[in-house]
Amino acid sequence: MKVSQKGLYALQAMMLLTRRYTQGAIRIRDIAYEENLPEKFLELILLELKNARIVESVRGAKGGYQLRRAPSEIRLSEIIRLIDGPLAPFGDADQLRTLIDRDADHRTLYQVFLEVRDAAARILENTTLADLISRGPAAGSRRQTGDRKSGERKSINGKTAKKRKGELSVLPMLARGEGA
Repeated sequence: MKVSQKGLYALQAMMLLTRRYTQGAIRIRDIAYEENLPEKFLELILLELKNARIVESVRGAKGGYQLRRAPSEIRLSEIIRLIDGPLAPFGDADQLRTLIDRDADHRTLYQVFLEVRDAAARILENTTLADLISRGPAAGSRRQTGDRKSGERKSINGKTAKKRKGELSVLPMLARGEGA
């Protein structure tokens, strides 16, 4: 399974909307700032989520985006499939089953791939946005804010750090750039 940068941004935005679920609509600008996401790209992502009826937009002075359903009803698999396509890491399950039937020499390898696919799908199908939030922040994590253009960031403890050129902001095994 690959989760693109776009998919990761969608999940981050959805987590913020989950944390602020009871507060009503949140402006795109505020989501982008709090999650350190590019605002224009986030607009496109939220429009996709809106068209899929996962979020809804609210017009007016107190407008913005909010979850359309309770966080406990929105599964990670739904978001990832919408943004990045199938969950299968090695092709779809039917392709793997066909390979298992046809390629006796490599049958056990394809069976392992199918088990990996099924395990990943099961985890994502059984994890909701509410589950993510209930787990809380990772131990030792520091929320960072800052100027996206300059790369300057301030952590909660007030220290300033400059993002190095080419430094990845996500785990390379989880996210791939657009077009990958």
